[in-house]
Amino acid sequence: VLDSQYGMYVWPCAVVLAQYLWAHRRSLPGKRVLEIGAGVSLPGVVAARCGAQVILSDSEELPQCLQRCRSSCLMNRLPHVPVLGLTWGRVSPELLSLAPIDIILGSDVFFDPKDFEDILTTIYFLLEKNPHAQFWTTYQVRSADWSIEALLYKWNLRSVHIPLHSFGADKEHLASSSLPGRHTIEMMIISLTQSEGT
Repeated sequence: VLDSQYGMYVWPCAVVLAQYLWAHRRSLPGKRVLEIGAGVSLPGVVAARCGAQVILSDSEELPQCLQRCRSSCLMNRLPHVPVLGLTWGRVSPELLSLAPIDIILGSDVFFDPKDFEDILTTIYFLLEKNPHAQFWTTYQVRSADWSIEALLYKWNLRSVHIPLHSFGADKEHLASSSLPGRHTIEMMIISLTQSEGT
């Protein structure tokens, strides 16, 4: 399943990030939220249902993922949520013209190490444009060698680890999967190093 179709599934990271949004639902009304690599869009849909102003995005090179975003919105009675094609690492007119945002969401976007720098380049661009914003991300630990620490330092970004038990996402039914292998999910919030955050 690890091909262009992987944006068509609800992965455990999306469920955990959606749980974090639900735990913080009282702070979401009126917040401007962008989900990157949205695919099925569970976190973005939850944010929108909680009152956030949401924009969903996925790669402009994956039209089937963009269509999946639109379908998720329609199924959840959110027909007016915009869906944009944004490709990580690419400065596009859509990226340049984005309205101000408060929160960037990304579930399991740190999947393929070859994409890590492109993702953080895009995140850095968005945070520079919106210095108060934060990037809320969940990821699956797939390798002991996996790390973005050097890239965070390079892009002047800092991360804060969020323990899953702090928002009730450490339950096996949330962070588990019927897919083979071990599924250790982590969450962090990334912001500009000099930013105080919100």
